[in-house]
Amino acid sequence: QKQLVESGGGSVQSGGSLRLSCVISGNTDRAYSMGWFRQGPGKEREGVAGIDNDGNTRYVDSVKGRFTISQDIAKNTVYLQMNSLKPEDTAMYYCALDPGRWRSLARHLFRYWGQGTQVTVSS
Repeated sequence: QKQLVESGGGSVQSGGSLRLSCVISGNTDRAYSMGWFRQGPGKEREGVAGIDNDGNTRYVDSVKGRFTISQDIAKNTVYLQMNSLKPEDTAMYYCALDPGRWRSLARHLFRYWGQGTQVTVSS
């Protein structure tokens, strides 16, 4: 069993930055893949960034060049650095874990989820 806890959300103005963190606890001695997802008001939850155990990253087009996903395996922590934030980035952000090698950012592949952290960007 694994537990994920996000932190780092908050309120910023357009153009600002935030760094989200996700600490993973439980048995993490096997390869796994991580993703950051978000769900805005009245919207479906969407994947925005993913990273595999080798450090390869993927991004949805809307955040490419602005968001960076990274991980510190020794600390069992995954980060999402968000720069040049826009009002449309406003959402609850979730980290999630797929207990296997990278497949895709499809939501149904991720078995473990955090409780979410709110990001609000004002214009």
